Amino acid sequence: MSEEQTQMSIDTVIGELEKVCNDNPDNIIAHHKLGLIYRQAGRIDDAVRELEKAIELDDHSVESYINLGAIYFDKGDIAKALQLNEKALKITPKMAEAHVNIGLIRQHEGKPVEALECYEKAIQIDPHLLTPWINMTSVCTMLEQDEKAVEAARQAVTLEPDNGMARNNLAVALYFSGAYEEAKRNMEKAKELGYAVDPRFVQGLEEKLAA
Repeated sequence: MSEEQTQMSIDTVIGELEKVCNDNPDNIIAHHKLGLIYRQAGRIDDAVRELEKAIELDDHSVESYINLGAIYFDKGDIAKALQLNEKALKITPKMAEAHVNIGLIRQHEGKPVEALECYEKAIQIDPHLLTPWINMTSVCTMLEQDEKAVEAARQAVTLEPDNGMARNNLAVALYFSGAYEEAKRNMEKAKELGYAVDPRFVQGLEEKLAA
């Protein structure tokens, strides 16, 4: 599908959802979906309005809290993003995505230990969720927990072998554990998958292999 066709499709969905919301203002699902498609279209203020409307209609709309929190995180309002994800957890304590999001916030705040705890909670709830494994790899590397970083990275690759970020993270984790040949294989695979590998990492790895 071309970019123009994609935009036409998005515009069509927006039009249909706007009609549903106008005809039935209390339709929580329609407001939530409209908020998501507005976000996809880059209409952030409209997205915020619709997700807030969904929450106003149902203050237990966990997905709306999660998605609204993601918007505020992108906007740089970390405190608001944290507040929304914490509300989601109060409603549904076993919400893996909320734990992941709070982990990202803690990571953004420079609190890797707290971030790691959040990712571990998410994995306990849903071990098949890719994001916490990927994020755990980065945090463990930051904390110089090299063995744990490699284990997390391998799990991410097992879940999605063709995920470029997962392959890149595994390459980095292997690099710090001293497994340079395997690191190179995964780096090359990440490149094949279209991931933009950091040239500084490529250079550092080549230097280790040449030593």
